[in-house]
Parts: sequence; C-alpha cells; structure tokens
Amino acid sequence: MNDLSRSNLPLDELTRTGVAIREALTDQMVERLATTGATGLELLDRLNDETTNAAVHSLIDRLTEVHRAGALDTAFDLIVAAHAVRNALTDQMVERLVGFVEHMVTNVANEDVGDLVTHARSAMAESAQEAANMPTGGLMATISLLQKPETQRSLKFLLAFAGKMQDHATGK
Repeated sequence: MNDLSRSNLPLDELTRTGVAIREALTDQMVERLATTGATGLELLDRLNDETTNAAVHSLIDRLTEVHRAGALDTAFDLIVAAHAVRNALTDQMVERLVGFVEHMVTNVANEDVGDLVTHARSAMAESAQEAANMPTGGLMATISLLQKPETQRSLKFLLAFAGKMQDHATGK
C-alpha cells in the first residue's frame, strides 16, 4: 500500500461510523436530541441575562456558604421531615388542625381580647415604673405596706384571680 491509500483509511472508518450512527438513530431519538439541545441552548441564553446571571452566582455563593457552615445536611433533613409530616397527615388531622386554628382565631382575635392585652400591657408598664420608684425598707416597711387598703385589695384580687384560674384549669 502506498501513503495515499493509508490516509484514506481513517476517513473511511469515520464515514462508516457516521453511517452506522445515522442508521441506528430513530426519528424519536433524533427528536429528543434536538429538544435537549434546544433546551440547553435556551438555558445558556438565559444565563446571558445580567439579572439571571447574578441570581445564579448568588445562589452558588450562598449554597457554598451553607455547605461550609455544615447546615446543608440540616436543610435537607428539614425538607425530608416536612415531607414526612405532609405524608403522615390524614384528611381528618388536617380538618382538626384547621378547626383548632379557627377556634383560636375566633377566641383570641377579637376586640375584647385586644383591649385586655392593651390594658394589661399598660398596667404592667406603669406598675414596673411605680415599683422602681418606691423606696425600699425592711420588715417594718413591709408590715406598714400591708396595712394600706390598696395593698389589701390587691392581695385579695390576686388570691381570688389565682383561685378562679385554678378552678377553670381543673374544670370546676
């Protein structure tokens, strides 16, 4: 064989390989390859957009940061746990949970409770300020404080309130 015929040998093999690939590919395979290529080019085109490019870089930076902190496993564990809870919830459980939330919103999110919280907050703030400005004393000052009618009314109120709370907590 001369040098010219040897140089055609790799070209012949390449031609036969190309023909074999063409014959092996079905129309469906060609369509899927074309779709995959088009999708890949579309994705690359979107990465040329400054906002998308910045978002991808930010995501990669934050992902690296979360990985370095060791929180990536925790994040995935949380996702798996949330998925497990979602799968474990039955329709009856969801209905009961929604009923509970509705009950809480109905009982807590009303004007009377809002007024009570506002008055309690104001009373606490004023009482804390007043108590901070009161002079301190020993045992005799405490005994003299107990002789005041407002102190006795406050103690009676606190005792009655504690008793009613206990009654309501035990169902009496």
